[in-house]
Amino acid sequence: MELQERPLFDRRTVIIALCIGAVAALILASQGRVLWCKVGDLLPWSFDIWSTHNSQHLLDPYSFTHMLHGVAEFWILFVLFGKVPVKWRLLMAVAIEACWEVAENSAFVIERYRAATISLDYFGDSILNSLSDIAFCTTGFVIASKLRFVRSLILFIATEAILILTIRDSLLLNVLMLLYPIEAVKHWQMGVG
Repeated sequence: MELQERPLFDRRTVIIALCIGAVAALILASQGRVLWCKVGDLLPWSFDIWSTHNSQHLLDPYSFTHMLHGVAEFWILFVLFGKVPVKWRLLMAVAIEACWEVAENSAFVIERYRAATISLDYFGDSILNSLSDIAFCTTGFVIASKLRFVRSLILFIATEAILILTIRDSLLLNVLMLLYPIEAVKHWQMGVG
């Protein structure tokens, strides 16, 4: 079976994806999320996960975990809905990621992150960071559609390894610690002991 039957993007797909992003932005604004970094730094990136800039700019180390969301969503949606045209599966992935951004920035999940993970000073994403995360997810989906399974799996593992080595966190560690916190892992992530 062909993994990619038609081009991923056409005018209608782009418009629908932008509308999904706009709805997510409006919901995030209604939740009290700020548009951009409160500190006012205008750089588009922040690479220090321990600073108040984390999750406030367009790019941070966690942007790469959102790219991995897209890779994983490509394969999960292929397994579940392989007969659905790929551009519609892409829109499903965008919608899933938009829903995650709204959920991730809810008071309940923010408190869960602060209690269970190394994100002790996490107070939620800026709206532009959330929209950037949705774009990174979309990018991961597109990359997985081009690389096929083995190469996208290698990309996934390599990205996880680089994140673990550079920030002591990754998508899989983040999910583990959010769902089933392990104190020893949290101490290692924080550089304690």
